[in-house]
Amino acid sequence: MSVEPALILAILVGVFHASLYVLIRGTAGGRLPIIVGAAILGAWAGDALGDRLGINLLSIGDFRLLAASVLAWVGIGISSAVAILGPSKGGA
Repeated sequence: MSVEPALILAILVGVFHASLYVLIRGTAGGRLPIIVGAAILGAWAGDALGDRLGINLLSIGDFRLLAASVLAWVGIGISSAVAILGPSKGGA
């Protein structure tokens, strides 16, 4: 069984950017698994999109680090926006 290197690098990039987000924000508010998952999926999609668009700035082998990082932050932003706009636990 072999694992594609892009998946492993996407996991590393996603976890790094999710950790950076929590460091900047100070807390994840109980939604850390969602943020990490969104960052990993964003990084993986960013590498694939960078491949399709031919974005080869700052690459590690065939892995497009710049595109992966940008889409990891997009994933973090979307998951945070959904958490803010979604229903609250307290209720009125």
